[in-house]
Amino acid sequence: MSKGKVIIGLSSGVDSAVAALLLKEQGWQVEALFMKNWEEDDDSEYCSAAEDLADARSVADTLDIPLHTMNFSAEYWERVFSYFLEEYKAGRTPNPDILCNREIKFRAFLDHALDRGADCIATGHYARATCDESCHLLQAEDDNKNQTYFLYMLGQHALKHSLFPLGGLTKPQVRKIAREAGFSNSGKKDSTGICFIGERHFRDFLSTYLPASPGEIQTPDGTVIGRHQGLMYYTLGQRQGLGIGGVAGSEEAPWFVAGKDLEHNILIAVQGHDHPLLFSGSLEAEQLHWISGSPPGRAFEAQARCRHRQPLQDCKVVVEDRFMHVDFRLPQRAVTPGQSVVLYSNGECLGGGVIR
Repeated sequence: MSKGKVIIGLSSGVDSAVAALLLKEQGWQVEALFMKNWEEDDDSEYCSAAEDLADARSVADTLDIPLHTMNFSAEYWERVFSYFLEEYKAGRTPNPDILCNREIKFRAFLDHALDRGADCIATGHYARATCDESCHLLQAEDDNKNQTYFLYMLGQHALKHSLFPLGGLTKPQVRKIAREAGFSNSGKKDSTGICFIGERHFRDFLSTYLPASPGEIQTPDGTVIGRHQGLMYYTLGQRQGLGIGGVAGSEEAPWFVAGKDLEHNILIAVQGHDHPLLFSGSLEAEQLHWISGSPPGRAFEAQARCRHRQPLQDCKVVVEDRFMHVDFRLPQRAVTPGQSVVLYSNGECLGGGVIR
């Protein structure tokens, strides 16, 4: 007996393929949707849409499930990419994957699926969700693949209508299931590119949308030690791509980005991975989102991560209207404006905010 109709977001990867297989085995009436969310010239060296669609179609054929296609490029540009560009203009380092999940996969796609008569949607994310009187987002079984950091902006409506079949599995287990199922993409490597934009030379890509403004690289005391290509190309803690050679009177230690002086277009660099200026004991965040609809309290203790795969860090949180202040038990390296701080308690993702 069918549990109901679910439409899974089927990419070209192995995760969504195995998720679709598991749903079918569980008794769901499964359909698949391949999303195109970035317009690209077909002859572009970065365009893999045709190849990705072929991989998705191969999986759908193997499972004997319908495959639909949908173009959300306009929604992606309006709701995700415009914000992405504005953040870079402001000297911050945004995380488009988080916004992409909220606005495209769990809003545009969800709305489309419900309109097509689906009871819910599913994705290949490594996460778990439970719903009783309210819905809760829980960390995945595989700590290395846990993707709740990218899902913290989801709300009750999205979680109520979403399934995460891979939440209790590890990546090696998923690969094994894919091989045994005979999926042609069972050995395909994981994507590491920007959500829907793919893997490309990031500096070249960004320069097509924002004019670069080169300037000086200085030490904290104002000594000029090099030139940067544009502040938008650099993020706090970055080591690669600074182009700083030997500096008279300095040690032979590597240089790292420690700050940005937007007013004077100066990149601040320091030597040594553990330089004090690379560490912060606290942060402030805005654009707050709470999965339950509200924070656990005005002041509470939790655990946090400021980037994907970072081990959880003990902290104290104080919420003030539209902002929150997070004090860490231990100083954190390279806390980056524009990225997100995501909060947890006993394995549950509470929500988070954008670091300002």
